[in-house]
Amino acid sequence: MDSRDNGLIRVEDLWKIYELEKQEVRALQGVTFLIRRNEFMSIMGPSGSGKSTLMNILGCLDTPSKGSYFLNGKLVSAMTENELARIRNREIGFVFQVFNLLPRATAFRNVELPLIYKGMKKRDRDGRVRKALEMVEMGARMNHRPNELSGGERQRVAIARALVNEPAIILADEPTGNLDSKTGSEIMNLFRRLHDGGNTIIVVTHDRDIADQTQRIIFLRDGRIEWDKPTGERD
Repeated sequence: MDSRDNGLIRVEDLWKIYELEKQEVRALQGVTFLIRRNEFMSIMGPSGSGKSTLMNILGCLDTPSKGSYFLNGKLVSAMTENELARIRNREIGFVFQVFNLLPRATAFRNVELPLIYKGMKKRDRDGRVRKALEMVEMGARMNHRPNELSGGERQRVAIARALVNEPAIILADEPTGNLDSKTGSEIMNLFRRLHDGGNTIIVVTHDRDIADQTQRIIFLRDGRIEWDKPTGERD
């Protein structure tokens, strides 16, 4: 790895080992890679390959057993809990397969919640929420509750919630997994537009068709990187 280019995300010899009933499970085994600012890439692999474990570490939701993770040139393991909480709230936007929307709250209120947790005043929140919903083409549906929205619309609201704090990085874990192929393509087109606007986007998926819509694929198998290539270079 070129030491002159620290990138936005840099992991070196990353391991994650779980002890389960006297059995050692090596979820990640010596993973090393660099992600530059404004990349649009995917982490792909079969079930049990270590994708979700790696995403949790990149999102500062979990810690590696050994190895180093640098975010913006800073060693994550040296950060305090307050620093990690700030990164999760402000620098990384999370999008999940299951949407995780509050069922009784409107789209507007679901997107507003991260700003409430942040302590932002209401007069400042409203404009940010409307902007985020407009970015995902949900401005006209902001007063609808999740049960009044289609699966694709709910995922758009979840993406708006991830965007509302204006994070540098969007981590999306199987974001099209609960959607039909047409709606999944629409969501990937949305990610492409967000990438064009300057976001770094990392999509975790087992679906090659989805991964092929990004610019680079890191393929994991059994906790190791099997290959790492630009999307046009088929394996």
